Amino acid sequence: MSIKDVAQASDPVLNSISGPGEVDAGGALRRGLTGRHLQFIAIGGAIGSGLFLGSAAGIRSAGPALLVAYIVGGAMIFFIARALGELALAHPKATTMDAFAEDYIHPAFGFMVGWNYWMSWILVGMVDITAMAIFVKFWLPDLPQWIPALVSLVTLYGINLLGVRLFGETEFWMALVKVVTIVGMMLAGIFLLYQGIGLTGAHASLANIWNDGGIFPTGLTGFLTALPIAFFAFGGSELVGLAAAEAENPEKNLPRAINGVVARILIFYIGSLTVIMALVPWRLIVPTESPFVLVFTRVGLPATASLINLVLISAVLSSCNSGVFAGARTLQSLAAKRHAPAMLARIDSRGVPVTGITISAAIMFLGVVLNYFVPEKVMEYIISASAILLMGTWTSIIVSHIGFRSRAPKDVPRKFPMPLYPLASWIVLGFIGGIALIMATYLGMYIPIGFAVGFYLLLGLIYALSGEQRRRTAA
Repeated sequence: MSIKDVAQASDPVLNSISGPGEVDAGGALRRGLTGRHLQFIAIGGAIGSGLFLGSAAGIRSAGPALLVAYIVGGAMIFFIARALGELALAHPKATTMDAFAEDYIHPAFGFMVGWNYWMSWILVGMVDITAMAIFVKFWLPDLPQWIPALVSLVTLYGINLLGVRLFGETEFWMALVKVVTIVGMMLAGIFLLYQGIGLTGAHASLANIWNDGGIFPTGLTGFLTALPIAFFAFGGSELVGLAAAEAENPEKNLPRAINGVVARILIFYIGSLTVIMALVPWRLIVPTESPFVLVFTRVGLPATASLINLVLISAVLSSCNSGVFAGARTLQSLAAKRHAPAMLARIDSRGVPVTGITISAAIMFLGVVLNYFVPEKVMEYIISASAILLMGTWTSIIVSHIGFRSRAPKDVPRKFPMPLYPLASWIVLGFIGGIALIMATYLGMYIPIGFAVGFYLLLGLIYALSGEQRRRTAA
């Protein structure tokens, strides 16, 4: 008896998009994502503008200790991805966070997890289209910020409407741009290291990493403030589990994509930043300038700034594209569980949740409106709040996995089991709690934390009122 059989026996709704007590979806999601798509969705989720731009601020605050922060944060993300991978392979037709949370913890938890995940991607989408607009101003400084934000949102909306295969292809090519850029920078940097040519007049050497104050030059405080930067840089890594429901041969392709997380972190984050800090003493890195620009400029690559700007645009468009995809699937799952209006459960004959895509993109349009009225304040308003909600999503994955394991018979062989369970689960939960504490104390992020608490209280109130209404209707 396999774990799938156990899951179907104990939780029949998880393997059917319209199981008992659920809304009929009309159509069904299509398995249109190949192994190539799944691999690059995982890469795109692990590599974003946080590496290309945000790493500079992390280096300035923590120095080479940022490398340790990425290793620690990456290890936590690996365990989160493995927990989600085990859940996804046990239930290949229902891989949304709310479905697992509802069936293994409680319907109220599923309701809150689903809306939390949807809102986090909506906020991320607003940040991404704003970042896109800011990057375009590099070439067109007089262009109103709301115009490129609107154009990017409409384009990604159209891509998602055309089906999951086009979504996968778009993610593949945008992720490929990021990979080629990082590999090119590393090769150029290794060449300069071999020649001993520094980027600031100093001799290039690996010793530059630890010669100025050691690995932890700013002490424990600097390292702790770098942990959230490193942790949130991996936001979106969980998308590969969500995409498993629409992937071909998930039992083969999903484990391969998830297990590659460690290699990607070591190569793309640790490798690239090690090369950069060997070429440039870390105290000379400017927080507002991409360290990748420094390397490409030094090797004489023409139009370096424009090249990096294109890469940054690719990174944020990839993230927003994922947001529309994830938001639509989450709304569809919530509606199928009667936690959202029934019309959101509908899937057309091509396997596309058109209504969910439309609603998600329509709410993201508020980001365009904010770019029209308060273009200078948009990022400040929403980026921190999205990070807090993302922690809620990662917490729900671990908690749901603990519920899943506690209900499954111990003698049943498991597909793709999470390693070091349950120790790793409690370590991850403790780490997330520690990040929240750092944000509330060292970083003073009281407003976004207050927003998240208020949002969760509102969701709890809505669930309680809707539950009372359902009971009255049933009576």
